[in-house]
Amino acid sequence: MFIGHYAPAFIAATHRKAPPLAVLMVGTQLIDFGFFSFALMGIEHFRMVPGITASNWLDLYDMPYTHSLLGTCVWAAGFAALVWLFTRRPVAALLAATAVVSHWLIDLLVHRPDLTLAGSPPMLGLGLWNLPLIEKPLELAMAFGALAFYAARTRPKALPLAILAGVLALCQAIDWFGPRTTVVDVGQPITALAAYSVLAALAVWVQSTRAKRAS
Repeated sequence: MFIGHYAPAFIAATHRKAPPLAVLMVGTQLIDFGFFSFALMGIEHFRMVPGITASNWLDLYDMPYTHSLLGTCVWAAGFAALVWLFTRRPVAALLAATAVVSHWLIDLLVHRPDLTLAGSPPMLGLGLWNLPLIEKPLELAMAFGALAFYAARTRPKALPLAILAGVLALCQAIDWFGPRTTVVDVGQPITALAAYSVLAALAVWVQSTRAKRAS
């Protein structure tokens, strides 16, 4: 999944003690921020294998520090500690940690068996990427259903919300239908990191225009 990962952020951001939407959106993609940064440094690795799943060619064969459940929990704890330091709100820290862990749980639904509990077998993944007629509608429903819930609860201005929705749709369309290659280079991690960063920046704009209702 890509934009489906943001669903927990949109929902959590409606809580009156939540950290900012952008923080939660970074949280939901934090282990991918970590993975693609580690890929650039040669610490974790991926390759492109035609047909490895029906939805994409990603062979995520080496990611013990980010996409193991143990690794995810470590990232979640660190992120929660950072949020607590800035907000001094335990609920905000808990929501931030939950956002991070949600990424692994959602990945478990769609990945082929390439996730681990602690960096070694058993390999886990329910493989919805091989059922695109199920996975694609599910991803859209999660992302835009949660965004609609956020909009109804917090009433941001229409323009920034529409631009965020449009960029989400564009990113997902590129992910699904863009050109594919078997070549692995720095462009793929940099593109992913840039997309996550742009979406977080748009979330700052959306949050700045909202009129949050009482929970």
